[in-house]
Amino acid sequence: MVNLVINGLHVSVERGTTLLEAAKFLGFPIPTLCHIDGLSPYGACRLCVVEIGEDSNAKLVSSCTYPAEEGLKVRTASSRVLRARKMILELLLASCPQSKVIQDLASAHGIRQQRFKQEHDDCILCGLCVRMCEEQMMAKAIGFRNRGQKRTIGTPFDIKSEVCRLCGGCMYVCPACQLRCTYNEPEKAICGGCANLTPPCVEKEQFDDMMCYMDPCVACEIKKD
Repeated sequence: MVNLVINGLHVSVERGTTLLEAAKFLGFPIPTLCHIDGLSPYGACRLCVVEIGEDSNAKLVSSCTYPAEEGLKVRTASSRVLRARKMILELLLASCPQSKVIQDLASAHGIRQQRFKQEHDDCILCGLCVRMCEEQMMAKAIGFRNRGQKRTIGTPFDIKSEVCRLCGGCMYVCPACQLRCTYNEPEKAICGGCANLTPPCVEKEQFDDMMCYMDPCVACEIKKD
């Protein structure tokens, strides 16, 4: 067993446990975008950053890839961590402003405006589709190409894959493909309507009855004054 401290709580976890797994087991919420149970850790989105160490030696690491270490002190929601997550979410919104998954994460973290120019690249290179195709579908039909700013995801040499079974697993896990929001203007990029616990269509006295019974709510598609 490995002994460490998470948010002031002394805990013991099995050797090989990641900081994300340890924090989730204890009930400490850590947002993730490129991590799904059943797929290998990748650490691409960096949303799961936590702070380890103390004072001047403290640093940010991705909790989904960092293993628990003996005597390690971890903070999952320090001011430094929260600032980093907000910055990451703003950058992700600029790349994929119509992703409801990213919009809801941004809203939940108190982001109310988008400061960066929208690029509409859609793909955020989280690698979920690549890992799903390789590790769960056993196909390896798609993969990463090039490096740096030229990095993209697709089939080798852009040729139609003979091993792709059109299962749709890649789209199922993709945060850019799962759900799309109709609002994409910068001032409306984080409406937060779908994250509301009460139906905003009734709460704002726009309608006398709920306009839908979907989960999540499609209130963001209702024109607001």
